[in-house]
Amino acid sequence: MTRWTPRPDGGRPSGRSCLHTWTADPPPLSETCASCAARGRAPADLLLCLTCGHVGCSDSSPGAHATAHFASSAHPVARALARDRAWAWCYEDEVYLDPLEEPVPRSAPRTPEWVWAYPRPPVMREDDREVLVECAGQVVAETRRAVRVLETSHPPVFYIPPQDVRREFLCPAVAGRTWCEWKGAARYWDVIVGDDVRARAAWSYPRPEPAYTRIADFFAFYPSRMDRCTVDAEEVTAQEGDFYGGWITAEVRGPFKGAPGTQLW
Repeated sequence: MTRWTPRPDGGRPSGRSCLHTWTADPPPLSETCASCAARGRAPADLLLCLTCGHVGCSDSSPGAHATAHFASSAHPVARALARDRAWAWCYEDEVYLDPLEEPVPRSAPRTPEWVWAYPRPPVMREDDREVLVECAGQVVAETRRAVRVLETSHPPVFYIPPQDVRREFLCPAVAGRTWCEWKGAARYWDVIVGDDVRARAAWSYPRPEPAYTRIADFFAFYPSRMDRCTVDAEEVTAQEGDFYGGWITAEVRGPFKGAPGTQLW
């Protein structure tokens, strides 16, 4: 696993920060651009997709094969394959990325968090740990750019960007909506894998209140309604109750709201 960081020397054409600074590092699926090889064409410099391992040429023409892959797949980050060119490019944020000199361990000890020290109104915190949601033998969501929402008395809720969720497994739930005094109206989703239907297993905020636009259209999943949810390979314990959807990991300390008798906490 390689940790990437936005280039500090002005190489940020968009002027934006980048959320994709910790990516996978898959082996290349090919040693050259397959499209160029099929045509007997010598490719330009090669780029490696850091999501799936696709290799494509990186010339700047409209038909460049790396560009075509990222435009069709929505995979965000590619890195140069040339040994003397240690850089990456984020197609989504339009930012050059450089590797840190030392890889960051996938899992590092985390400071304990007491949920009664979380604030109200809730705050949002970006989280670059690997988050997986599994249902009926399928990975429904996978990301390293979740946003945790932290609220007094509750374990965190992980919100996952829509591009990291397999939308073919989600269907709008028939049951109505709920209202959060802070975030606004929530929309619910059924998770359907084949004949396996998990009703109202996920929710999102299509039009959240202004303070929470960062999580607009992000998806949160009830761990109790999925087969398995993990954070950096640690299996999550679900918050008690059938309304709140908090994820309890090793660093989170209770007691937690949600169990019988805690509704007025």
